[in-house]
Amino acid sequence: MTVRMEKGKWYYQFMIKGQRYHGVCHGATDKKSAEKIETAIKFKSMQQQNGLIPKEEKNVSLNRLKDLYVSYAKNNKKSYKHDNYSLNIILNYFGTNAVVQKITPKRIEDFKQYLKTERNLKNSSINRYLEILSKMFNLGIDNEIIRTNPLQKTAKLREDNHKIRFLTVDEEQRLFKAIEYEHEVTDRHTRKKKIVKPYVFLKPIVITALQTGMRRGEILNLKWSNIDFDYGFIELLDTKSGKARKVPISEVLREVFDSIDKVSEYVFINPKTNKPYLDLKKSFHKVMELANIQNFRFHDLRHTVATRLVEKGIDLIVVQELLGHSNITTTQRYAHPVPERKQQAINILNNYSKK
Repeated sequence: MTVRMEKGKWYYQFMIKGQRYHGVCHGATDKKSAEKIETAIKFKSMQQQNGLIPKEEKNVSLNRLKDLYVSYAKNNKKSYKHDNYSLNIILNYFGTNAVVQKITPKRIEDFKQYLKTERNLKNSSINRYLEILSKMFNLGIDNEIIRTNPLQKTAKLREDNHKIRFLTVDEEQRLFKAIEYEHEVTDRHTRKKKIVKPYVFLKPIVITALQTGMRRGEILNLKWSNIDFDYGFIELLDTKSGKARKVPISEVLREVFDSIDKVSEYVFINPKTNKPYLDLKKSFHKVMELANIQNFRFHDLRHTVATRLVEKGIDLIVVQELLGHSNITTTQRYAHPVPERKQQAINILNNYSKK
């Protein structure tokens, strides 16, 4: 038996009846645990060779792994619906009926390049695709229909997590001006002309984002029953972290809620469907163009809230709880001490020494 450490991972390698086996010792933290995992894998491989358990199936389709992933995601991921878009991109690239045993590390590298050049995705977004694809293969291994995962030999791209995009005061003013954009249209039935504001529906949604730091999904799925007007807070139960949290309601936000007709259990309703908005990407992108605001996503409104609070000296623990970050490390990305604050800190120490 042989185990070895390479790039922070433990690998096994052994021979049985002239057949070579090798791979990652998943979950191994040291040599002893890696050897235990290798022993279990070797025992299982011997059983397979002796016909005691099924061998790897031949010509397994990528679509089959996709079905395994969808079943897993529905039971284990809050954001599984968003994964459907990524799954479609993956299957369109490799082919729905692609044989997974023929998807090599080289093809994975080609896929990474496709996402970067053809779809113009950032490294962080590309890594999310790789994570989904890797999970698909691992589920195939767990269900004993395939043996290997080509992504184990594929490195993730380096992510730049230090660039935080947030709205400046000037950009915020331009954003709300663009939301109020109006133009003339002709009614198809009456042939009369009228003035419309196609993006004004975004106004209360954007204000909610800037007054609470809530995630897009939390806003679009917000119900009136989540809002306690007597005590002045929003109670979010179905969150990304899985933990419920309460967000206080500002006077500005209370006015927004008061202006909305309560015609549904949901706060923000698409008048065309009488259901909650499914997505805002197209409309929000158009408003960004009208406002001449570059490289800004709806999620960056959340970054804006965090940045503004930290800049005003709000304690990081408070910001973490308000935004529902599961880890304080996420919140710390917004903490960038300015020279004036550093000087204030030194002055405090200086005053202690004078006593």
